[in-house]
Amino acid sequence: MNLIDRLDEETLSFKREYEKFEKGNKSAGTRARKFLQDIKKTAQDLRVAIQDSKKEEEGA
Repeated sequence: MNLIDRLDEETLSFKREYEKFEKGNKSAGTRARKFLQDIKKTAQDLRVAIQDSKKEEEGA
């Protein structure tokens, strides 16, 4: 799966769980935090991919 697509999917999942949390579902808060951690990891992976792409262009 493309990193951008994965980031979009994780963001949508976070929003769904956060909305449930706002309505009082405490378990959804735990899942929302997990999705935030996943978003953080995916964003870091995307940052690395962008940096690698920039290095390849400079070296070419």
